[in-house]
Amino acid sequence: MTEQIIIFFQIVLIDLVLAGDNAIIIGMVASQFPLEQRKKIIFWGISAAIILRIVFTLITAYLLQINGLRLIGGILLLYICYRLYVDVVKNTSEEKKDIQVDNSSFLKAISTVILADITMSLDNVLGVAGAAKDHYFLLIFGLILSIALMATAATLISNWIKKYKWIGWLGLIAILTVAIDLIYTDIKLFI
Repeated sequence: MTEQIIIFFQIVLIDLVLAGDNAIIIGMVASQFPLEQRKKIIFWGISAAIILRIVFTLITAYLLQINGLRLIGGILLLYICYRLYVDVVKNTSEEKKDIQVDNSSFLKAISTVILADITMSLDNVLGVAGAAKDHYFLLIFGLILSIALMATAATLISNWIKKYKWIGWLGLIAILTVAIDLIYTDIKLFI
């Protein structure tokens, strides 16, 4: 019973950190759009993350055996970090108001969020699965908790970034840190 309590708290901490990273990306991307489009980006981003988390949870045992997966995820996150810097932070610092954005930018935003979802969902599921071990109830709990945290945090972060521009910079630093950690973890295995 004590082991399950420890695993429970490990899963909660992993979800707080990793679901928060995913919410930061969704929130940062969505913050650059008018309210109506922002809601759609958050909806589609969270929907993609839910689907990906379910799929990744089903194949976690296999994924944990693949060497190089974290390295690829870290490189994808570095690209996402660069795109967010160009699209969000640079635009935010120029004091742009809400404007209608053409559909190609809207689709670009959704594709950025989905690419981030792939990387972050995989990382989240791997982290939770590693902590849960053979406790499948706790694995399912971790999946549901990460989705709930992400859904709540994405809307909050999107609104905060509109009001407080420095939060965008904090988000970029958080994502960059996760990317470097993913890359370092896999490179360490190869050395």
